[in-house]
Amino acid sequence: MKCLGIDFGTTSVKAVLFDEKLNEIANSSEDYTVNASGNIVELPGEKYWDLLQNALKTIKEKSEVDCLAIDTQCETLILTDEDGNPVRDAIVWLDNRATEEAQIIEEHFGRKKVYEITGQPEVTATWPACKLLWVKRNEPEVWAKTKKIFLLEDYLLYKLTGKFVTEKTLQSSTIYFDIKGSSWWGEMLDFIGVGEDKLPALLDSGVLVGEYDGIKVVTSAMDQVAGAIGAGVIKKGVVSEMTGTTMAIYVPTDSVPAFDKDSFVPCHYSFDGSYALLSWSPTAGMALKWFREAFLKEVSFKDLDVMAEKIAIGSDGVTFLPYLCGSTMPKYNPDARGSFTGLTAEHTAAHFVRSIMESVTCMLKSNLDYLGVDVDEIRVMGGGAKSPLWCSMKADLTGKRLLTLKNKETACLGAAILAGVGAGVFESVEKACELIQTDKQYTPSGSDYTGVYENFKKYDNILNVRKG
Repeated sequence: MKCLGIDFGTTSVKAVLFDEKLNEIANSSEDYTVNASGNIVELPGEKYWDLLQNALKTIKEKSEVDCLAIDTQCETLILTDEDGNPVRDAIVWLDNRATEEAQIIEEHFGRKKVYEITGQPEVTATWPACKLLWVKRNEPEVWAKTKKIFLLEDYLLYKLTGKFVTEKTLQSSTIYFDIKGSSWWGEMLDFIGVGEDKLPALLDSGVLVGEYDGIKVVTSAMDQVAGAIGAGVIKKGVVSEMTGTTMAIYVPTDSVPAFDKDSFVPCHYSFDGSYALLSWSPTAGMALKWFREAFLKEVSFKDLDVMAEKIAIGSDGVTFLPYLCGSTMPKYNPDARGSFTGLTAEHTAAHFVRSIMESVTCMLKSNLDYLGVDVDEIRVMGGGAKSPLWCSMKADLTGKRLLTLKNKETACLGAAILAGVGAGVFESVEKACELIQTDKQYTPSGSDYTGVYENFKKYDNILNVRKG
């Protein structure tokens, strides 16, 4: 049987078809644009359905499809009438209009209670609870017509099967889902004025929902969870790290950590009823890309590796702080800014390149230390995984084994695995993950990065200080 995993990103949809051995058979990709104006980010809900149909058509022209599952971002909200017809444009997850509503909810419940029920350590305008309250307060005519409340995956499942269902990982950041009880949080629903009759039935990931054109349709997982499954990160001791534009670290855990007023690390419901910590930093690979485009536009990323490799560990005293967009974890400071320190007239462009790579590596180390989890293995993804030097740095500084993956579209693979579980192709997610192929392995070489990390922490303590 052939399993299709579809990954709905913010501005692109990717679909990859796999066989029972998780070999890729066919793929498709289509970019799209959301409508953004200030804090408002929207897209007609029907556009998502059109994109899904395009992806299915492209794949089916190449091969038959037996089952499918779709992973999406968590917070994109689609409101419809009783028959599933949208009553307004979808409010995309990036939409930040509900700042006042977020404040109202936080003042009523407090961060501590919200975290202990939902795993979310802060109340932000992007959460669906805040968006729903905004619609209720600002668009009463829309609210009166709203009979069904969908997140993106829910809406696509409904369009495919006619079933009004959702899966629990997707609801993690609504802040009206109780991640410990795996049920709706009635107190929050009452406060924002939403009846459970407007919400879909809660299902686990990997559950058969129905059929569409002879294809079995199965519940998936939110994008980060699907990506972790596709990377084989499904048990304690193995974490994933993605150095793309940003850095994202996914850490499986058996329990929800105690509330810490200084922590902004969210805890999400995972596919198997356990949990996952998600740590992220807004600038990672972006810093290297910025430097290249600003100063070395004709140099390839591969050549940047060659330049940096010729420089000694520690970049001969140059230290970079990678806060081009502020810092989030482990130190939350939106006012933080990037900087180079320790410069002399002898330093070259290669020193700057290496110091950028070292700083992102230090950021990985500081996040893992902050999370306080036992790590045996790190599975690395994103553009940073293509750099042998960067991977070696990470292995040496963290003291952990690093593995890259042969299949780079891990979210599509994770969704396909869940499709296969629901369709009976695989006995379990765990059994399917045994088929995932790793690529390169990096082990600590013994190179000493102690001074690099100490310098990073020293300058971070001096320069990364929140104002006020």
